[in-house]
Amino acid sequence: MDPIHATRDGQQAGRMTTAEVVSRLSRFDGPPEQFLASLLAVQCQVAPAGAGAILRAGEERGPEVLAVYPPLPKGAQAPLWLAQAAEVVPQVMRDGETAVRPVHGAQDLYGQPARQQLVMVPLRGERAARGVAAFVVPVQADAALAAVRERLELTVGLLSLYEMRLLLQRREADLGRLRTAMETLAAAGAHDRFKGLAMALVNEIATRWQADRVSVGFLKGRYVHLTATSHTEKFSRKMQLVQDIEAAMEECLDQDIEVLHPAPQEAAQVARAAGELARRHGAGHVLSLPLRRGGEPVAVLTLERPAEAPFATDEVEALRLAADLVTPRLADLEAHDRWFGARMAAAVRKTAAAVVGPKHTWIKVAVLVAVGLLAFMIFGKGTYKVEAPFVLEPIRQQVVPAPFDGFLEAVHVEPPERVVAGETLMAELETADLKMQLAEARAERASYLKQAAAARRDFKTVETQIAEAQADQVTARIDLLQHHLRQARIVAPITGRIVSGDLKKRIGAPVATGDVLFEVAPLEALRAELNVSEEDVADLTLGQEGELATAGFPGRHFGFVVERITPVAQVEEQENVYKVRVRLKRLDPRMLSGMEGVAKVHVGRRRYIWIWTRPIVRWVRMKLWI
Repeated sequence: MDPIHATRDGQQAGRMTTAEVVSRLSRFDGPPEQFLASLLAVQCQVAPAGAGAILRAGEERGPEVLAVYPPLPKGAQAPLWLAQAAEVVPQVMRDGETAVRPVHGAQDLYGQPARQQLVMVPLRGERAARGVAAFVVPVQADAALAAVRERLELTVGLLSLYEMRLLLQRREADLGRLRTAMETLAAAGAHDRFKGLAMALVNEIATRWQADRVSVGFLKGRYVHLTATSHTEKFSRKMQLVQDIEAAMEECLDQDIEVLHPAPQEAAQVARAAGELARRHGAGHVLSLPLRRGGEPVAVLTLERPAEAPFATDEVEALRLAADLVTPRLADLEAHDRWFGARMAAAVRKTAAAVVGPKHTWIKVAVLVAVGLLAFMIFGKGTYKVEAPFVLEPIRQQVVPAPFDGFLEAVHVEPPERVVAGETLMAELETADLKMQLAEARAERASYLKQAAAARRDFKTVETQIAEAQADQVTARIDLLQHHLRQARIVAPITGRIVSGDLKKRIGAPVATGDVLFEVAPLEALRAELNVSEEDVADLTLGQEGELATAGFPGRHFGFVVERITPVAQVEEQENVYKVRVRLKRLDPRMLSGMEGVAKVHVGRRRYIWIWTRPIVRWVRMKLWI
């Protein structure tokens, strides 16, 4: 039984001592309004006093009445003593000491002494008085009045004791919420990957807060994407449940406040999407909390409970604290546990948002880039280059033919080997037949020489001349055979590289006099021949410079000078092209005849908009004839 009930029973109140009343009141744990009413009842009992009130000073409307004993009937006018007490409250709070004021009734005559007194006891706080307790007591002698004041001042201290008890209860509740939040953070924080942390978080919250389903979703662009839901490994965004959860999350994120369904009567938030989620999927209560990082909402936590388990205020506060603690780590992992391109895009967007604003960032950046690109195209200038394919070819090359009819006996070189004039043996022809013919010719010449000698002994002049002439004829044939034998060893005529003549597969094959066996090009005698389209040839002139790169060495560029433009077009791959010959400024030993690549002739400096739009403008002019 609380003290206020005890005072309503006069006989019981009369039997209670002051110590019992104070002890009973010191253990009171009801709400503040009941405590104040009980405190006034006890004070009026122990004083004794006819009535009492507790007043608090107001800033604009004057003193505010917190409690009155005995309670006033509903709609009743405040008694005169209460009005007089309200007038004295500022002075008593300013002085900080108990004050006694006479109370004159409405029926008292002028000059008649007061029959009642107001005892005003200040309610002290840490620095100043917070309010005043006013009591109406009969006019008494000084000693009796002093005793009344002492009892009232003693019992007023019970208010501070009650406030301390409430403070301790609040702190215990705060510590309990903090412990729950820290345990939740510890259970979920053991994971180093975003997906694992999100799943552990929703599962832990679902277990601790007895929720049927807990989901977390992150803001991606303009919409919330569901990241994890409790006790569910995989889900699809096409599912109706996922879409309803994301709609409830977006509703919470748009308002940036906690959304509870069913919403309290005094609540001002919109909970339409949360209501749809509850209606379609059987949840009695839905709670969505925004997860903020740096004051900005980045994600939403949504809990679903059955109808018989509403969310209490303490549970919501504990959830809010747990969410505040886990959000920084969750958001950091979400931002960094992604592939490099996503992290780079997020960093660029963050930097751009700081410059152009957080809303419609990409659109603003795209507009700025487009404007900057257009300005660069209009006012910037660059080198206009005519691009064309090319083929490396030698300026001159030496043909190595077969010296006589014969057969290939050996081939010692092949393209693109380097050969030295007069030193490198390139190939050999078979000489067995030549040697046999040479031996036969020598024997025949010896025979003619003997006939000439015999005729000379017999002084036969005619026969001598005929034999000598035949011997000379055979000698000439011997010289020819010896010359062929010397030519059978084919030596490089010039220094350079072999550009054609892969004869190793033809060893033993016959060759005829004049057949081309090898082609040798000098190392320093290479040039490029460009195939320029007829659309670009008009931009070229002699003496223009440029660069080319071969397919074999794409990273190395070689300078050249235009030295000849063929005035007659040739058809290649169903397209008219003009041959443009260029002289290379320097050569690489690895460059070979026949290599292909791309050449770019530097025509001159032009505006970028002219360079980049020239093909389109040229096509339009040809089509529209302008």
